[in-house]
Amino acid sequence: MVEPFCATWKLTDSQNFDEYMKALGVGFATRQVGNVTKPTVIISQEGEKVVVRTQCTFKNTEISFHLGTEFEETSIDDRNCKSVVSLDGDKLIHVQKWDGKETKLVREIKDGKMIATLTFGDVVAVRYYEKA
Repeated sequence: MVEPFCATWKLTDSQNFDEYMKALGVGFATRQVGNVTKPTVIISQEGEKVVVRTQCTFKNTEISFHLGTEFEETSIDDRNCKSVVSLDGDKLIHVQKWDGKETKLVREIKDGKMIATLTFGDVVAVRYYEKA
């Protein structure tokens, strides 16, 4: 279940995120903002739906979905994606597909922290969050 993820999370550390954004094709100016922004991620369950809100000084986004069901998503960097979020064991796996490309965001809880591993091709970024 998604309950372990349901909390307000604040970014505390990020590794290789600039390279990940560059691989996605994110422009220089947006990458500069992305590298210094410390987003807050709020994950909640509302009935059958899971809601993920991302808040930062740059832009706020919200997605809501049923686990395992494809939905339309506009990413924070304005890619129009077909996305699926599923639960695999204790990992929340978010796959985005657009223009024949695919990226994967795997969230997991370790020692009370949320670790998000972002993979696009052979580029991997890891972002660490603590409960706010």
